[in-house]
Amino acid sequence: MKKQILFILAMFSISISFAQTHPDFTVLKKIKTTPVKNQAAAGVCWSFATTSFIETEAIRKGKKEYDLSEMFFVYYSYLNKAEDYVRFHGNATFGEGGQAHDVLNLIKKHGITTEGAYSGKVYKLPYHYHVDMVKNLKSIVDNAASTKDGALASTWYVAFKAVLESYMGKPPVNFKVGESLFNPKSFNKSEIDFNPDDYIEFTSYSHHPFHEQFDLEVPDNWSHDDYYNVPIDELMEIMDNAIEKGYSIAWDGDVSEKGFDSSTSTADLSKKDLKKIKDEGFQKYRQITFENYKTTDDHLMHIVGTAKNKDGKLYYITKNSWGVFDEHGGYFYISKDYIKLKTIAFLVHKNAVPNYIARKCGIK
Repeated sequence: MKKQILFILAMFSISISFAQTHPDFTVLKKIKTTPVKNQAAAGVCWSFATTSFIETEAIRKGKKEYDLSEMFFVYYSYLNKAEDYVRFHGNATFGEGGQAHDVLNLIKKHGITTEGAYSGKVYKLPYHYHVDMVKNLKSIVDNAASTKDGALASTWYVAFKAVLESYMGKPPVNFKVGESLFNPKSFNKSEIDFNPDDYIEFTSYSHHPFHEQFDLEVPDNWSHDDYYNVPIDELMEIMDNAIEKGYSIAWDGDVSEKGFDSSTSTADLSKKDLKKIKDEGFQKYRQITFENYKTTDDHLMHIVGTAKNKDGKLYYITKNSWGVFDEHGGYFYISKDYIKLKTIAFLVHKNAVPNYIARKCGIK
């Protein structure tokens, strides 16, 4: 994440508008989406990827194109993570990371706002910068969780919220869009129509039974939500079926490999990895790299299409949240091999799941 933040800040000053296609690829399918954004020095890719996914779902359903607030979800997520961390006496995850379901869980409780209603910035910077904020928030919850006198002072939460709002501001109770007045829940109901219950997260690891749900053991799944577990070939079939039917995908994966190349905006596996996979098989090698920490949940992005290279190899067109920093418009082209090995999980509409897989999983 530190490497990503340094890269994002280095690229922030570039503001030229570039194309969203790659000269080395032919687009097969491209789902209409919203402009690329920049998370800058804030490790909250989970909110940017999922918010982009929600904006795109609204377009798919014939709604207006909106610029929604990522930081609205980040604000409430920090409150929830702080309570969880203190409740477990510091034996829980507290940090910037999260998962796609964090946004869905927050929508159920709080709704959705526009970027204009809540930018999450009160300091005089043109980009998001959460480094100092996170340090200060972590100090508060650590002090609260390590109380020595046997009694937890309720003032810790007041202090936490005050510091959070000093950096991010307070989310609006009501806000206007044009001449209409909304609250976050009425805005979702009227303008976005996003029902979190229509969306499902999938993963593929053999240490749990397939076609059942389990609590995916990654640190950013701090809320311990369950994922449907399917064999890797079915996982890929869900993704391909989704794109073909016009459903985009909020993707969580590993971007730490040398084959994930920011200079070319492409990601592919090395010949060395492909040889190992040929010997072991994708499912087995996925498990090996998950258990030895070579595959970790580094980054969430938004898959919005497919393309092929000059050799006919399939790639997924993936919208990132590092701003428009190159001639490819802030998009990455990620090979099917890379996706097949390095996917931790993804979120998709339940109607994008092939019927026979849905029946195996008991999805209605």
